[in-house]
Amino acid sequence: MPPLGAKGLRLSSRDLDFLVETTSPEVRDKPKVKEIIKKDQDFRNTFIQDAKVFRRVMDDDEILLKISPSLFFEVLLRKAASVLEEASYTVEKTSTMKIPVFDTKDVVELLTTESLLDYLVDMLSSFTKIDSYAISFRVKEGIWRKVRFSDLDIHSLVTLSEAVNDEHRLGFYKRIADICLFVLGIFPDYAERDYRYPFSKDLRPQITCKARISPEDYEKEGRKFYKLAAEHQSAKELDLSEVFWALHDNFQKAKKPLNFIAEHYLQYKGYNLFR
Repeated sequence: MPPLGAKGLRLSSRDLDFLVETTSPEVRDKPKVKEIIKKDQDFRNTFIQDAKVFRRVMDDDEILLKISPSLFFEVLLRKAASVLEEASYTVEKTSTMKIPVFDTKDVVELLTTESLLDYLVDMLSSFTKIDSYAISFRVKEGIWRKVRFSDLDIHSLVTLSEAVNDEHRLGFYKRIADICLFVLGIFPDYAERDYRYPFSKDLRPQITCKARISPEDYEKEGRKFYKLAAEHQSAKELDLSEVFWALHDNFQKAKKPLNFIAEHYLQYKGYNLFR
């Protein structure tokens, strides 16, 4: 699973080259500009929010061969914040209708909190590569059990979070909550279609070994595990408690900028980005 406790978003050398070449190709002393970008947060954000950067990111189908996933998602989320700031309302979808909600001020305030923005960028980047694991743990004296799982499998992660010692649970709590936010944010239609038939709205039949998860359950479990993460001692030591509490308290609002970039910027790219 992705490492815990990363503070701030670092730009790779390729990211720096991309930003400077895109926004200031005429500048002679490019190394100096790169150094300023690395040291000055406001200067850095100005480059990332430049319209030329956004256009190039959107127009290049092979952009992730040229920049890091974290820069890619940061560009999209900062653009979403600026667009939503001018909007009158956000849209909440149910299985039968779309509902306008006048909460853009709260959504933008959440998204422009640097620590939360950093977290969302890092979270989205983590889903561009899904890892599989095999873990052995003792069932009882002399008996061990090996469990194989991917870090996109909620049910295996919940089982493992209950099996390991408390000191190792934070990573599982975080990942479970992140999956719930990711699915409802980037693939909300999948969450609905996987649970109900699209026209009749009847529940799909239960498939052996695959528990159904409703969109409502994704949100419930997401808020639950962000709360568990926020309360964990390691989260306090890593200075992550406030972010986890913010996501617990504002889960519905936190998924809206993800919905926005999925609908307006990712569109059919989503399945190619997230394998």
